[in-house]
Amino acid sequence: MGCGTSKVLPEPPKDVHLDLVKKVEPYTGYKTDIYKHFIKGDGDGIKSAIPSPPCHVNPHTEQPEPRKNRVAKYRAKFDPRVTAKYDIKALIGRGSFSRVVRVEHKATKQPYAIKLIETKYREGREVCESELCVLRRVRHTNIIQLIEVFETQERVYMVMELATGGELFDRIIAKGSFTERDATRVLQMVLDGVKYLHTLGITHRDLKPENLLYYHPGMDSKIMITDFGLASARKKGDDCLMKTTCGTPEYIAPEILVRKPYTNSVDMWALGVISYILLSGTMPFEDDNRTRLYRQILKGKYSYSGEPWPSVSNLAKDFIDHLLTVDPNDRMTALQALKHPWVVTMAASSSMKNLHRSISQNLLKRASSRCQSTKSAQSTRSSRSTKSNKSRRVRERELRELNLRYQQHYNG
Repeated sequence: MGCGTSKVLPEPPKDVHLDLVKKVEPYTGYKTDIYKHFIKGDGDGIKSAIPSPPCHVNPHTEQPEPRKNRVAKYRAKFDPRVTAKYDIKALIGRGSFSRVVRVEHKATKQPYAIKLIETKYREGREVCESELCVLRRVRHTNIIQLIEVFETQERVYMVMELATGGELFDRIIAKGSFTERDATRVLQMVLDGVKYLHTLGITHRDLKPENLLYYHPGMDSKIMITDFGLASARKKGDDCLMKTTCGTPEYIAPEILVRKPYTNSVDMWALGVISYILLSGTMPFEDDNRTRLYRQILKGKYSYSGEPWPSVSNLAKDFIDHLLTVDPNDRMTALQALKHPWVVTMAASSSMKNLHRSISQNLLKRASSRCQSTKSAQSTRSSRSTKSNKSRRVRERELRELNLRYQQHYNG
């Protein structure tokens, strides 16, 4: 559900103090890079926060390469040390400087995911270092686990747990029933993971629904937090303030927008946005115009109008209100959120109101709208290319003016 804009990447953390990864295979030195034609950067890598339905393909356009051929191509271009241990099965995701591939361990037949990151590009290298610094430190049931790492001169292969249950909203749409009790179960798992991260001095900085995956397709599956490319890791006792502007537009906290030093409370703002979507299928702050979107966030004004909000409890709304608070000092911590009456009582006594119909309709409506917007953008991309640099400068100027305008509002 993003605006289709690039993330701003953080500086790689330099203070990691704990390494729990079992094994790292270092670069052994190739005279030439035999994989140099493999992965290229392909745009901003922003995914929709709400899954998009497949758009209809024009039968007269070029058809995609058969899956079998694509898999064979990826398998042939992987590092030999990786293919010696793992069978490459399928491409399951892609980003600006990365690909995620489903693999199977040859000896144990256990499925895993391998994230391949291009480190010859500065941005890819920074993302890789950030993610590795975090994943080497964490061990938690609701956080994706790093198994081992292979390195070459120009790319890194990260072997990780494979979450096969799909994205959070895919499951909600397919489920047929969704109540507040279901929402609190999801949020309890996410909050447990976030509390653990914050205890270690780690701030995710890009929490959003598509980074919350179910471990397996079963009804009892746990939720796992993924994608730590923008995470910041600090040693205990270090200055906890961060300054880098980064994140996904609709989930960015106000203090980041006004370029103030911030803390891990930015993750709690993002969880407020996620909670709002979880209970309604809509965004609390949304506008195709970036300046207007940021204005909404800085004001912290949203509404509970439209379906299914009349059927949502006041306790649930109070939970959201204590997260979507402009002043980070007034925002709930992960521990406080876990102790909020809505989370505690709903986990014990079910709310019987089924919110599924309204939520799924809103999710699918938004996804369909994004699909149409994508096709329209593709058809007009060439005509806009000559204006892109000018438009970017205008947006940057508007954002600077907006920041100055709301500095006084924010500080008040």
